[in-house]
Amino acid sequence: MVNAVDAVTVARLTARCVVSTLHGMPRWEPDGFERLQAAALELFSEQGFERTTIAEIAQRAGLSQRTFFNHFSDKREVLFSLSPEFQRAVVHEITAAPQSVPPLDAVVGALTIAADTMFERRHAAVVRRHEIIVANPELLERELTKRAALTDAIADALQARGLDPEAARLTAGAGMLVHQTAVHRWTQPSESRPLRELHSDALRSLRATVG
Repeated sequence: MVNAVDAVTVARLTARCVVSTLHGMPRWEPDGFERLQAAALELFSEQGFERTTIAEIAQRAGLSQRTFFNHFSDKREVLFSLSPEFQRAVVHEITAAPQSVPPLDAVVGALTIAADTMFERRHAAVVRRHEIIVANPELLERELTKRAALTDAIADALQARGLDPEAARLTAGAGMLVHQTAVHRWTQPSESRPLRELHSDALRSLRATVG
């Protein structure tokens, strides 16, 4: 009987420990990323990037600062958090493209697919992000660094397909120019066409210019 009572006591204490541990763990908010990003973009637009604190972002989103750091390392990363995923998606599409596809078509196709998948439904957020970055030199410098890293990754993917380093670099740069032109048009108030169409237009313009 004593052993049975002891076993029940141990079981109860163990259950309490588990519950206590779970209560001490940060709660996972399934829509936390989107809420924090939306709150940050609103605040950056309203009062400026420099004046906005992480505490204010979390409060506006209705979440804790701990939840903020579950998603972002600092407030700058709210603006750049999708860059690694976008780069992986582009490289994947280039790698998966048939060898019969010309290098520039493979690059623009990869950028188009990745942008269409990740940005099309976030049009308002992308426009606001663009405005915030342009208004802050520190953020613009970081944006250019991210673009350079993406260009390097594209060039590496092209070399893996057999292109020589110089040709890979030139093709990567041309593809990025097409992409940046398309995104820039897409963020203009007067533009209503989808990103996919704008990428195609920019590629046609490039070919018409260089022959």
